[in-house]
Amino acid sequence: MGLAALPWTEGAEEFRARIIFLRRAMPDLGWPDFSDSTLTATLAEWLSPYLSGMSKRADLQRLDLTQILRSMVAHPLLARLDKLAPVRMEVPSGGHYRIDYAGEGDPVLRVRLQELFGMKTAPQVADGRVLLKIELLSPAGRPLAVTQSLETFWVNAYADVRKDMRGRYPK
Repeated sequence: MGLAALPWTEGAEEFRARIIFLRRAMPDLGWPDFSDSTLTATLAEWLSPYLSGMSKRADLQRLDLTQILRSMVAHPLLARLDKLAPVRMEVPSGGHYRIDYAGEGDPVLRVRLQELFGMKTAPQVADGRVLLKIELLSPAGRPLAVTQSLETFWVNAYADVRKDMRGRYPK
């Protein structure tokens, strides 16, 4: 039935995306390969121990894929996971925002522009190897700009974005 038959929760998908990102960003550390092709090819190896007593497709819903995937990652790597690829990032306003690792490129932090006032440089993950892509949002949550260089944004683009926002979001 393939991977689609498994109960992929948001937490399991997020965990998997973080590991895939770290494997790409830090291949020297030996992160496991959680790509569709590898998980499908090795399905019998990593999933079989958890299928004992299951005879129907509905039984698969009892599986905890996050725990199963965690068991496939070496303990020393698991201990570093939250530091290297945090789930959330605190911004100057005090808010904590989810980092999206699911895309092919660099991870994305989506946050309202005004919550980044005071942040001079884009945050980094993977021990400083990767800059987060920051999607700056309007007060209504609409995308205004995307950048990996906050320094450049504040100097070059902010004045135009601010002017545009003044017309749409008067005080």
